[in-house]
Amino acid sequence: MFGASKKKIKKLDSQQRKGLSLISRLRPKSVIAEQYRTIRTNIQFSMVDRDVKSIVVTSSGPWEGKSTTSANLASVFSDQGKRVLLVDADLRKPTVQRTFGLSNVEGLTTLLSSPDKAATEIIQQIVGTDLHALTSGPIPPNPSELLNSNRMNALMKQLEEMYDIIIYDMPPVTSVTDAQIMASKADGVVFVVRYGVSQKASVSNAKELLEMVNANILGVVFNGVEKRSDQAYYGYGYTSEEGAK
Repeated sequence: MFGASKKKIKKLDSQQRKGLSLISRLRPKSVIAEQYRTIRTNIQFSMVDRDVKSIVVTSSGPWEGKSTTSANLASVFSDQGKRVLLVDADLRKPTVQRTFGLSNVEGLTTLLSSPDKAATEIIQQIVGTDLHALTSGPIPPNPSELLNSNRMNALMKQLEEMYDIIIYDMPPVTSVTDAQIMASKADGVVFVVRYGVSQKASVSNAKELLEMVNANILGVVFNGVEKRSDQAYYGYGYTSEEGAK
């Protein structure tokens, strides 16, 4: 629920593609910010009987809102006083550095390729928040191999000792294998679907690809549905066979 006209919503989407700051911070009393807090609550309910510290956020294709969802989920978890790290694990088209005006000279790829580097030297704090971010670093020629390495496994364990929640912003599932690889390692997956953009076949295919690696799908964020003339909708729910068809 953006609380804006359809024209303004389209303009907002355009800004997101360029890199937009946190909606939950810019407009904390807006309906969309409240929806992110609701999503956070629902994720926490799904975590009651499980120890979920690492969460992959992905989608079936581009422009579905996964990076915006990743950043805002990290923000609302941070609002609870949790130690939260947002990791830009999209090593092909990273956005976190642009969204928050961070340096990307060093980042995730630096830690994976240079074991002597300490994570504390690379991780940055987002100005005006308690939220920390690990940018992608220089784009490598072999993203999938890096993410599937033993070094990545070790780094994930290290980060889980440092933070309460780590959110990994990933590429779309159907585009490359990166999201599948990380989904198999992370404690849970949040899948983003956008009304009017996501294709049924692609969503179904993405769900099958995640199930192939035994991913723990926590739920689906369904966004972009117009409830009435001045609102759009962000929702959260559990995946089901019916919903994927």
